[in-house]
Amino acid sequence: MMTSVDTDLLRVLADPLRLRIVTLLAQETLCTTHLVEETGARQTNLSNHLRVLREAGVVETEPCGRFTYYKLRPDVIASLAGRFADLAESARTAAENKRACP
Repeated sequence: MMTSVDTDLLRVLADPLRLRIVTLLAQETLCTTHLVEETGARQTNLSNHLRVLREAGVVETEPCGRFTYYKLRPDVIASLAGRFADLAESARTAAENKRACP
């Protein structure tokens, strides 16, 4: 069963730019400058989306001089994927269950 934490995480990942950021960070650790180049988003807009992702626990930061690098937390994504796998398994099991109408 999905929890409110899962629902909040789905809302965070539902934004196209945030999903693009997560997809990019799944491939490599990047700084804000790299993400601006890759997405074409304005730096302030991108920073706001990164803050949302960080607060949701999807990404973590790594300071490096005057730059901040962002990396994906794969355990968070794997946990959400596991919830969907559980839902799919329940759907397979419940396919034969049909509640009678009153």
